[in-house]
Amino acid sequence: MIEGYFAVAWLGWAMAAAGSGLLSHLLQIGLGLGVLTVILGIVLAVRSRGQGTPMRDRAVRRRYGILVGLEFAVLGAGAATLAISGLGKWIPVWICAGVGIHFMPLSRVLGERSLLIFGVLITAVAATALVVGLTSAVAPSTVTGAGAGLCLLVSAAITLILKSLYTRRPADTR
Repeated sequence: MIEGYFAVAWLGWAMAAAGSGLLSHLLQIGLGLGVLTVILGIVLAVRSRGQGTPMRDRAVRRRYGILVGLEFAVLGAGAATLAISGLGKWIPVWICAGVGIHFMPLSRVLGERSLLIFGVLITAVAATALVVGLTSAVAPSTVTGAGAGLCLLVSAAITLILKSLYTRRPADTR
């Protein structure tokens, strides 16, 4: 559900400067799929309420809170600095890089190795957006939004598939 929500947010950010061509239509399809993953994620979360999560551990919640708090502070300060400096078009690259980097320690905190891979992919999207933004007329928000949104959408789909398989109950054996 969370990955779907953020996929929608990033894809929406991509649409801000995407124009009205094929990319815009693909982003709209992605937005629809993102909304669908949010709905399916909510259904799955409700159905698997009794299952344990790492967030039930107080120490994990504390480390998670510290990481996310630091992330918000650093990304907020950087975004404000870019905006004040007249470099606001680079805020999406900064946010994308920070989000990607934050998944790396988060993978250890939550015990999810897949978050490390995800973090590397999101960070690579930020690096790509920086290069494309410096060498072309394509808006950095379009690259980060489409790239991060796609990564999140694929991750959400994989998570939904794996979690739905994991939470299936065996057939009644009466």
